[in-house]
Amino acid sequence: METRDMNNFSTLSGLQQLRVLRLDASASPAESASRKLGDAMIARLRRSVPIELHQRDLNLDARFIDAGWIEANFTPCGERSKEQSELLRLSDRLIEELNWANHILLTTPMYNFSVPATLKSWIDLVCRAGVTFSYDEDGPMGLLSYKRAEIIVTTGGVALGSETDFVSGYLKHVFTFLGIDDIDIIGADRMNIDAEDSLARALARIEIGDTGNALAEVA
Repeated sequence: METRDMNNFSTLSGLQQLRVLRLDASASPAESASRKLGDAMIARLRRSVPIELHQRDLNLDARFIDAGWIEANFTPCGERSKEQSELLRLSDRLIEELNWANHILLTTPMYNFSVPATLKSWIDLVCRAGVTFSYDEDGPMGLLSYKRAEIIVTTGGVALGSETDFVSGYLKHVFTFLGIDDIDIIGADRMNIDAEDSLARALARIEIGDTGNALAEVA
């Protein structure tokens, strides 16, 4: 994992530097197709623009919310005990990473029609009222703006955008809920049918940077 100073925002030759937060959700690092596509995306970004990269494997340090976490989260910050602050420590760190980044790359497989449990855990830990979203008279408002998200999704037999795809639309909604509405989704789907062709098409789109029509395909 390459990690840079998260408080250092730099400009090189007048070009804004990308601060990339890469999140990997596959439980099979060595064999993961989504991670390999993520590697290709990082390689393309490096050829195009200066980047700082922070990478997180969501299978490491995963934590699922429970009654103690919920109580700590809804306790005002100044009134939390040391134990409650410790319960929220990972959540705070994950949110710091999101705040630092201006470009998010998420790679994930589809497991049983939905996202891996570790990815759902990450979502639960970063969606915090008053921190990453707030409420006004019109409803919830995301607080993470001026960011771009690229989401790579692999599936075994389900076509992205089909009625049994509960990944792409859900992830698009989560990021939009947090205030990130510049989103591209790149799919290598139905890999159990023709993995070679599916990966080739995804890699081709990554290499030419052709992600602009992805949302229309899975909307």
